[in-house]
Amino acid sequence: MKPSSPFVFTSGTIGYPLLFVLMIWIVFWAELRFNLNLAPFGVRPGEAVGLRGIIFSPFIHSDIKHLFNNTIPLFILSLALFYFYRPLRWKVLLIGLVSTGLITWIIGRPANHIGASGIIYLLAAFLFFKGIFSKNYRLVALSLIVVFVYGGLIWYVTPIDPKISWEGHLAGLLSGLGLAMVFKKQIAKPPKYQWESPDFKDSDDLFMQHFDEQGNFVDNLPFQNMEEEETEYNYIYTEKKSDDKN
Repeated sequence: MKPSSPFVFTSGTIGYPLLFVLMIWIVFWAELRFNLNLAPFGVRPGEAVGLRGIIFSPFIHSDIKHLFNNTIPLFILSLALFYFYRPLRWKVLLIGLVSTGLITWIIGRPANHIGASGIIYLLAAFLFFKGIFSKNYRLVALSLIVVFVYGGLIWYVTPIDPKISWEGHLAGLLSGLGLAMVFKKQIAKPPKYQWESPDFKDSDDLFMQHFDEQGNFVDNLPFQNMEEEETEYNYIYTEKKSDDKN
């Protein structure tokens, strides 16, 4: 029999990614509604107060375009993380969040680094490298999909646009690669069937018993030698008498 799959879809698989996106949108709505400027709560490299941005910066975005560009891939990639790497999901998110923000604080320019793009690079890098390391056909396929859809992100880990925090992108990429290597041995194994067991014998399998050594089908069901019993049917006809009318 086929054992249970390591990939399990639960309510949390889609619920938590939706919650992350909803929280980001609520923060953006609060900024507009109450005319707030939360940019100072981003990561400010070299300043002790800037360390608070490690926690707050992924929820802060500059405008609606920035918000859209981040929340859609964040939802898709976090959904993939929660489905394919369920045992590691919280470790990857929490450790990756801290490491991405800390690396940004170390290597970043003196500015407010805000947005969830660093987490996006974290997830994309982890899903890609982890899938390659796993050699599981499903996870390798996921890696190829990530490259096909988000491969263009690699250009933004370089300073091609002064308005973009390439340092945060690079920090997320390095964090994702590092976590993929740290959790390299914790890989979901593909399910094994009964016939893949080393002590499997063809003679014990009900299906294989229907074939001989040459692969020919043999009708060797237990009831094949039983003589068919003839069934006798008796029909009784009763003549209906009609009433005489005077």
